[in-house]
Amino acid sequence: MASLSFWGAAGTVTGSKYLIESDQARVLVDCGLFQGGHELRDRNWQEPPFNAAAVDAVIITHAHIDHTGYLPRLVRHGFRGPVYCSRGTSDLMKILLPDSARLQEEEADYRNRHKITKHLPALPLYTEQDAREALKLLQVVPNTGAEMHIVKGIKAEFRIAGHILGSSQVLVHIDGDSEPRRVLFSGDLGKYDQPIIRDPVAPPACDYLLIESTYGDRLHDIEEPKVALERIIKDAAARGSAVLIPAFAVGRAQEIVYLIRQLEDEKRIPILPVCVDSPMAAAATQAYAQRTEEQDEEYAAALKTTPTPLRTHSMLACSTRDDSKKINAMEGARVIIAASGMMNGGRILHHALRLLPDQDATVVFVGYQAAGTLGRRVADGEKQVKVLGQWVPVRCRIEKIGGFSAHADWKEVIRWLEGMPTPPKRVFVTHGEPEAAEAMAAHLRERFGWQIEVPQYGEKFELS
Repeated sequence: MASLSFWGAAGTVTGSKYLIESDQARVLVDCGLFQGGHELRDRNWQEPPFNAAAVDAVIITHAHIDHTGYLPRLVRHGFRGPVYCSRGTSDLMKILLPDSARLQEEEADYRNRHKITKHLPALPLYTEQDAREALKLLQVVPNTGAEMHIVKGIKAEFRIAGHILGSSQVLVHIDGDSEPRRVLFSGDLGKYDQPIIRDPVAPPACDYLLIESTYGDRLHDIEEPKVALERIIKDAAARGSAVLIPAFAVGRAQEIVYLIRQLEDEKRIPILPVCVDSPMAAAATQAYAQRTEEQDEEYAAALKTTPTPLRTHSMLACSTRDDSKKINAMEGARVIIAASGMMNGGRILHHALRLLPDQDATVVFVGYQAAGTLGRRVADGEKQVKVLGQWVPVRCRIEKIGGFSAHADWKEVIRWLEGMPTPPKRVFVTHGEPEAAEAMAAHLRERFGWQIEVPQYGEKFELS
């Protein structure tokens, strides 16, 4: 017998953790941090809901922290098995996990120094050393659909998912008494025709399917991201004001810089200072340039004519906190790109303290804002928000560019699933807020007539 239980990305878009248990092994697919409201973040501090030391292996679909950021905690609780992922994911995890730890250590230090913590002393969820211990367990596998041995009785195939560098859809084979059960994890599925990286490849046949539903209840904006960026930057230049873009350091930051460079080269916008306030984004940009096997044709062609398509003509990359502080002293028209993308931690918070009250500044949201995050509250129009323990009025202009999302919307998910050779026995809709997950389930029932489940946190299903 084999079973599948849901310990994250069930009823929410973060904390992805799916536990496969068979007669021979236990494998965890994804190991992410919960993000958003306190009730979700508190789960990161609780004991794992399963015995970490008894997990034989971990499979990672892609490097984003809501899919990888719990791994150092899992290791601290006794996990010592291999962690399988693609080459691009490995490259990015070596950047993301230590950076995540540093940010937590910095925030704990800031809260202790300013006495804005409920717990004395404030502690990081894990340290940079914990992150490095977790990275020692990485095992790289090809992202080409080749069948790989994971542990006894379980194999897996990794294929390009088109979300960020290294992102994979993973088909897991579980040995059974008669024939293997095949479980396909979509991971985070990318959009078609987005810059820099290749489109998601068609899904293989499977018995059970886990499909993400981040945008299960909506479609991306019609306005092209490049056109929207042009409009916003030209307006800020005319008014001599700042543009603040909260952006995930991996994927979104590179795409924004790439399009700004194109707009500059095409003389559609003036050349303004562009400040990328994220050491992680700078390191991730190098990783994107090195993984040529995942670059799309347009980006590969751009590299032949422009040696640095991921660098604008007047770009400042901030590697230290002192560099970051200098940005706050700048005046006039400028673009600041900083992590995190949902404003739930990192250097973006220090810029938010200064710019949210500025009626001339523009804050541009270019990705999904999970419920409970600061980004969601600002995007939803709250007039006052709490940033680093301080109440701050929100007077700035708010812009949203939906077309920047690296997630497929529900129509693109259906387009992807139309390439599946045979129908699955059962489909589990995950990685979405309740309304989005239920909407995705309804779309799939209407289009395909499949048996659909929307699992809850901790729910367990037998794979017969």
